[in-house]
Amino acid sequence: MPFYQILCIASHFREYKHIKELVTMSAKHVMDQGGVVRNIEYWGTRTLPQPMRRHRQVYTIGDYWTMYFDTSPHGLKSLTGVIRRDPRVIRWTMVKQGDKVGDVVLPREKTVTRTDYLNPPRDGSTSWSGLNF
Repeated sequence: MPFYQILCIASHFREYKHIKELVTMSAKHVMDQGGVVRNIEYWGTRTLPQPMRRHRQVYTIGDYWTMYFDTSPHGLKSLTGVIRRDPRVIRWTMVKQGDKVGDVVLPREKTVTRTDYLNPPRDGSTSWSGLNF
């Protein structure tokens, strides 16, 4: 399954429950379609760069959040439809991160173990000052 990220700007409410319901609904929708939610991050409440219109209202403040998930293209289209109809959503974008999580994660670097600098000097002295590195 492809790996996606959604960045969403939701309308700001005084109660936290509205943003929580939106995020929970989105994650549950992905999982119901057979997808996997990898991470959810809340970026906080911010002033929008310009007034934005959505659902016949003008917004100047929004709650930003992002979610990383794996889903099929059909599941992505279904999630887009749900997000589009939700009146709490001002703007959103979905970005394909890769065909699988392994495409996004960098491989581990191979480490080389050098133990020669840990050994004491061979001449029998206990001083490290004579060593050249």
